[in-house]
Parts: sequence; structure tokens; C-alpha cells
Amino acid sequence: MTLRAKLLLADDHALVRAGLRRILDSQPDFSVVAEASDGVEAVERALAQEIDLAVLDVSMPKLTGLHAARQMLAHRSHLRVVILSMHENEEFFFEALRSGASGYVLKSAAEHDLVAACRAALRGEAFLYPAAISALVRDYLERARLGESVPDNPLSPRETEVVKLIGEGYSGRDIAGILSISEHTVERHRANVFDKLELRDRVQLTRYAIRRGLVEP
Repeated sequence: MTLRAKLLLADDHALVRAGLRRILDSQPDFSVVAEASDGVEAVERALAQEIDLAVLDVSMPKLTGLHAARQMLAHRSHLRVVILSMHENEEFFFEALRSGASGYVLKSAAEHDLVAACRAALRGEAFLYPAAISALVRDYLERARLGESVPDNPLSPRETEVVKLIGEGYSGRDIAGILSISEHTVERHRANVFDKLELRDRVQLTRYAIRRGLVEP
């Protein structure tokens, strides 16, 4: 009997989840045992049961797939993560690598690439779509030539989470509840974000969140 890996599938669109689940459950070595419609729910489901692999949409409410991955891996270091994205975007790709993901799959190619990406992740290998490999090599060569390293996000992971939730319209009290921190801490993070990004108001902050892909326009 083939041992089936236990998968968590997280995407905020039910129809997309259904299509992805069809692809994964049709494989003899996969079993989707949990689903989630936002990043917070994904983390809760991943920590509530034994999961071998989490397939996470990069753009979800409350927590992005990247932030959810970081939280999952902080508690389950053995867990493997594959990031799904609509964006053929080098910035998202590098953020996925920094979050600890083993693979980055474009939704437009999920029918062909998702199964291979999941199997590679479970073997402890990386899976990158072809353009991402080219981007990685190009970035490495260019930065080596200039003597630079890959730039970090100016915001901390927690500050980025706060930005996302503000952009989604949550109040300070709501954000405190979602992230399990005090309202005072939320306000401190918000002030730090405004200072680091040199922003003046919530409108500019929301525009930044949209540009970064944290919030869908």
C-alpha cells in the first residue's frame, strides 16, 4: 500500500481550492486532509494536526501565504511548504525563498507543475518555475558583480502583517485579536511602518500594501 502524504490546501477562492484539490487527490501518494480560506486559518489547521506539506496561496486575507509559512515553520520545522501565486514576480519569488518555502508554482501552470513541486518538496528538494530559475541566476550574477546581497524587506515580518491587515480595513483592536498582541503593540508597529516607509496616512499605507501584493486591489 502506498503511503499518502497529508496535505493542507489554503486559498481564499473556493473554486480554486476545489480545482487544486482535484489535481492533488487524484495522485496515489497525496491526500488533502485539511483546507483553509485565509492565512490565520491555515496556520491553525497546520498546527492542529499532523501535516506533511502545506500548499499556500501567496495572496490570502489576514495573513499572506508567506507569513503563514513563517509561522507554521516556526512551530513545525519538518513541514514542507509550496507557495502558489498568480504573480510571475521576482520579489514574491525571493520572499518565498526567505519564508522557508520549498517551491514556488504559478497558478497558470498548476495543472502541470503542482504535483511535481509537491513531490520535490517532500523529498527535501526545491521546485522553481523556469523563469524563476533564470531570475535567481541573473540576480546572483548581477549582485556578485556589484558586491551586493539580496535586499531585505525594510519591514519586519510582524510589521508587514500589520500593514496587510490595515490595508484590509481592520481596526487596531481587530488586528490585536488576529495577531494575539496588544493594541498598544499594534500602534507601535504602525508608527514604525510610517516612519520606515515615510508615509503620511492610511491611504498611502493601503497603496503600499497593494503594490507589495499584500492586498488585492
